[in-house]
Amino acid sequence: MIILELFLSFFKIGLFTVGGGYAMLALIQREIVEHGWLTLEEFVDIVAIAEMTPGPIAVNAATFVGFRSASFLGGVVATGAVVLPSLIGILLISRVWERYKDSPPVVAVFKGIRPAVAGLIISVALTLGATVLTAHGAGNINFTGLIMAAVVFLAVYIKKIDPFKMIILCGIAGIFLFR
Repeated sequence: MIILELFLSFFKIGLFTVGGGYAMLALIQREIVEHGWLTLEEFVDIVAIAEMTPGPIAVNAATFVGFRSASFLGGVVATGAVVLPSLIGILLISRVWERYKDSPPVVAVFKGIRPAVAGLIISVALTLGATVLTAHGAGNINFTGLIMAAVVFLAVYIKKIDPFKMIILCGIAGIFLFR
């Protein structure tokens, strides 16, 4: 039964999200937390782990959740399910893309999807931010986390520092700041 639940949940994630891993995070979070596969705090940790490992965030999250919930088979099923809709979609789209890519209705659809993707990413950022920047869910502000988040934002967005370097630096800082 868990294998079928994993397949259906991650297939839905792959099918109904557009815009890549960050846009998928809102749906991934809801599915994983509602099924009780991870807590919200564990989900935030998985996002961090998925960011540090090669590959798409949705695939990494699916593999981890599937493996944790139903061992090797669960990992394979969840991973396959999250990529299957994209695989089918890209095969279908590639057959007609060149002919219709400049069509006004197609251009209009993509102009409509872009703001939706941005909204999904902002929604996840606010949810993750609230979880990370409060101390143990008690509503107390985690000032150290807030300062680290601001520094990372400024370093990556303004100074264009490699995000991977910031993740490594923050991981090292975490050893000293959050013992």
